[in-house]
Amino acid sequence: MKKMLSLALALALAAGLLASCGSASSAAAPAASAAGAAALTGSVGTNGSTSMESVIGGLSEAFMNANPGVKVTYDPTGSGTGIQAIIDGTTDLGLSSRALKEEEKSKGLTGTTVALDGIAIIVSKDNPVENLTLQQIADLYTGKITSWKEVGGSDTPVVAEGREAGSGTRDGFKSIVGVKDACKYANESASTGAVIANVSANANAIGYASLAAVGDTVKVVKVEGVAPSEATVLDGSYKIQRPFLIVTKDGVTLSAQAQAFLDFATSKDAAEIIAAAGAVPVAK
Repeated sequence: MKKMLSLALALALAAGLLASCGSASSAAAPAASAAGAAALTGSVGTNGSTSMESVIGGLSEAFMNANPGVKVTYDPTGSGTGIQAIIDGTTDLGLSSRALKEEEKSKGLTGTTVALDGIAIIVSKDNPVENLTLQQIADLYTGKITSWKEVGGSDTPVVAEGREAGSGTRDGFKSIVGVKDACKYANESASTGAVIANVSANANAIGYASLAAVGDTVKVVKVEGVAPSEATVLDGSYKIQRPFLIVTKDGVTLSAQAQAFLDFATSKDAAEIIAAAGAVPVAK
């Protein structure tokens, strides 16, 4: 009888241990599955605005640190080319430093604003001019004003630097200042950095560039008495400003990693990164 009781007790204990092990296994399995589902892998291609380099660089670095299985690439081709890449389906996310045009929207494109940016008016650090009106800027670029003396500077010729056709910065500048296609450029550069370099090297030059990209090699002048800054761009008192957009195409499903990057770029978590890059975050 004792042997039978001992055997029954042993069997009961064994069954309990097996049940316990089974519970642990079934509890661990969903956690492992969830972890596998959450781990993003693959690549995210971004293409477009050169003015967004600092913003996209900061966002990409933070996103890849949080998702080591994902590689985010950036092709600085200009806003127009980035938008066309979305139309052609050759990139995951387009980058535009101007609002979408009606004909682009009619092709099923959507622009999601991730930040605002001031277009800074820049001159050489040797130029004494500190402030310009919108009309003076227009006249400097269209050739109505040919000497800096007319706006408080030296009696030297004005050299207008700008971006190439198709640039988001150029489109934003000409639409806000009201110069359309009447600008008389000394040079039309293919990148923001080139415009800044040209202005830095020429005491008579004037240029426009993303505030997010401007360093201490040039001087930023006030426009209508207002200096460009996060506060003045956000409250609208600085007049020459535009949106930074991530462009997608309606009806095209993004990869999991591309969607995750877009969600991150438009979240409150990205605000400090965007601000550190010199732009003004819209998600607070």
